[in-house]
Amino acid sequence: MLAWFSDLNPRERRTMTACFGGWSLDALDVQIFSFVIPSLLALWKITTGEAGELATVTLLISALGGWLAGAACDRFGRVRVLQVTILWYAVFTFLCGFAQSFEQLFIFRALQGFGFGGEWAAGAVLMGEVIRDKYRGRAVGLVQTGWAVGWGAAALLYTILIATLPEALAWRALFWIGILPAGLVFWIRRFVEEPELNQRREARTSIWHIFSSLQPPYLATTWRVAMMVTGAQGGSYALTIWLPTYLKTVRHISSVGTGSYLMVLILGAFFGFISGAYLADGIGRKATFMISAIASIVLTLVYLFAPISNDWILPVGFLLGYVSLVMFSPMGSFMTELYPTAVRGVAQGFCYNVGRGVGALFPAAVGFLAGEFGLGLAIGVFSIFAYGVMIVALLLLPETRGRSLSSLEPSAPG
Repeated sequence: MLAWFSDLNPRERRTMTACFGGWSLDALDVQIFSFVIPSLLALWKITTGEAGELATVTLLISALGGWLAGAACDRFGRVRVLQVTILWYAVFTFLCGFAQSFEQLFIFRALQGFGFGGEWAAGAVLMGEVIRDKYRGRAVGLVQTGWAVGWGAAALLYTILIATLPEALAWRALFWIGILPAGLVFWIRRFVEEPELNQRREARTSIWHIFSSLQPPYLATTWRVAMMVTGAQGGSYALTIWLPTYLKTVRHISSVGTGSYLMVLILGAFFGFISGAYLADGIGRKATFMISAIASIVLTLVYLFAPISNDWILPVGFLLGYVSLVMFSPMGSFMTELYPTAVRGVAQGFCYNVGRGVGALFPAAVGFLAGEFGLGLAIGVFSIFAYGVMIVALLLLPETRGRSLSSLEPSAPG
């Protein structure tokens, strides 16, 4: 299954390593907050609605950060923007650990979002342009497994810190660890080169380039892809942001037990990312998306509403993690194959991060609805609705498997 990896040249391998590291550490920093929510509810006495706001503000601002970073990629280069965004989110994650009030944490979380959104935009375009056509789907998909690695690291660190430190210090220590990604910037600066496709471009973009993906002939594709990503992100965020709190407050599992249950789900997510990478090249991008969305609806219903014991939550959680993360593996390659080089950065940045920004409203909505109808029902309603939106958008989009990037250039024949 990995024989193709030996066929990659050193430049392709270094780019994969850099993007894998950036995505893993991105996930570590972002997912830390989902484990901190129970501590904030207990120590700061905030409401579930306020906790939802703290979750949403990072994701909402990340939409703007990703859009701007995508445009910056087209103007200043993919590698340079990748470095800036990683450094940015690392610093503001670290500062979250020093917050003394809801308002301070809200501001730090908002500023964290700029870098969080921008890192994906820069990394996805960089990967898509460096990896050759026949390996692009599985390579970009395998880099997505970094999200499960970072998420798993956050769960492991939470389990260790909550068991060894006072709760009032443990949640702060989690945020302080978020400074670690800053070290990756120095490695990227030395070993990762700008894609040749972008180096060959003579014209650089103006400030108005940020709106290029919202004009013909790209507008129809852009809003459909943004709608698809909204469904995927909304469903994922509604579940993963609130899952630690659900297990602790609804299922009455201990803090240490919650970390263990989530590790099983994250393990499923890891294998889901890997499967999605190979399915994207094997059966196509659209079929992979569709199977993942439908299976996510079914497993979410079982996980939240079936009359099963906490013992059965473990294997069901593994399957839920598996099917719900398959859909993210083909996203980078799919979007790369929809746009020419001149607008690829801004288009991918817009689609992915507007989808993420609208999807970011779902955790806040879950928090407010939970106060009236219970957390399990709130998570279920918004997750299933989001996956339904994704399915509708997919029906309006083309398949791109095997598409050459050179065929997308304006001067290309046909």
